[in-house]
Amino acid sequence: MQFIKSALVGAMALCGVSTTAATADTIKVGILHSLSGTMAISETTLKDTMLMLIEQQNAKGGVLGKQLEAVVVDPASDWPKFGTMARQLIQQDGVSVIFGGWTSVSRKNVLPVVEELNGLMFYPVQYEGEESSKNVFYTGAAPNQQAIPATDYFLNDLRVTKFALLGTDYVYPQTTNAILEAYLKSKGIPASDIFVNYTPFGHNDWDGIVQQVVDLGSDGSKVGVISTINGDANIGFYESLGNAGVMPFDIPVVAFSVGEEELSTLDTADLVGHLAAWNYFQSADTPANFEWIKQWKDRMGRERVTNDPMEAHYIGFNMWVNAVEKAGTTNVDAVRTAMYGQKFPNLTGGTAEMLSNHHLSKPVLIGEINELGQFDIISQTSEVKGDAWTDFLPASKNLTSDWKGLGCGMYDTSTSTCVQMKSNY
Repeated sequence: MQFIKSALVGAMALCGVSTTAATADTIKVGILHSLSGTMAISETTLKDTMLMLIEQQNAKGGVLGKQLEAVVVDPASDWPKFGTMARQLIQQDGVSVIFGGWTSVSRKNVLPVVEELNGLMFYPVQYEGEESSKNVFYTGAAPNQQAIPATDYFLNDLRVTKFALLGTDYVYPQTTNAILEAYLKSKGIPASDIFVNYTPFGHNDWDGIVQQVVDLGSDGSKVGVISTINGDANIGFYESLGNAGVMPFDIPVVAFSVGEEELSTLDTADLVGHLAAWNYFQSADTPANFEWIKQWKDRMGRERVTNDPMEAHYIGFNMWVNAVEKAGTTNVDAVRTAMYGQKFPNLTGGTAEMLSNHHLSKPVLIGEINELGQFDIISQTSEVKGDAWTDFLPASKNLTSDWKGLGCGMYDTSTSTCVQMKSNY
């Protein structure tokens, strides 16, 4: 029996109708992504990715001899709803695992729920770090796997001397920029040469901010923009750059939340040469990636693109399947233990490994936007181990995470004690 009918599931989820079927013969998988609101531009693709992965796994025989059943909900870019719907997925729908979230504020709303109910969540997007929960596996990049390497590229390769840190006004950009400010100062960049600005979700009045960025280089200094702008606000930002005649060789932009999906909604004529930092690009030249792209386009249409958070779901989902098979159960505690050391080939030619701090080892890629709306990969590292706690903030420089050996996600090495992490945001 086929349990995934994506068009029907998506339509029912958008209407707020439960997509579950009351049967003990399936393993239910929660999909918690915004299908409406400001983040739908990014998250709808991740829902589609999960439906494809589940369908493919069911074609292989499912997991533990049972078919997987997708339970799709739409928190509609309303951050408290992520927590409410996570509770619904676990308590009412009986899911064994949740794949979801994009913004850190959405994850922060899920965190106390999965910890209270001992649920399990896979979070697929780059984030600010400063967190390690025993109930979350972080398959996106930590700051040392994206933000710090991108800043090093600006410093060392592009010789940027003044920085504009532009972000959406919520926890991920705020914390990431605090880390980057401290890092830049450690590299000799004075505070006066760092411009920080935050705007609301959906912001569309960018002309004044772009002018401030331009003015930063009025003395002839090389200026670079590090962008943690999320969602559809990117459309107005890049349009304003183009209208102001800002060219990437004058003021390069490196984005942490703009990938192929977001580029597909933009006129990229004025964006050629701007940058993004991720752990995957569709342009990766590997057989595994070619096959992944083919499967995706065969299912979704030739115009649909792949992106980094999709690969994170691809890796996380397959690791979860393998951990469940290894544990012989979907019990969260058993699956958590089986996840440590799980390895799975990534799509860029290496192998991802789940670390005991619930983060992956991942390569760091810098991509340059080309005329086709894709990224030319101009820099790629080998796998970098994700670090939950940065060395560049005083509050976390002595902290480490080790759920396997120490049984602690916030271990203070200076006092040899496990600190209780505050999960509310």
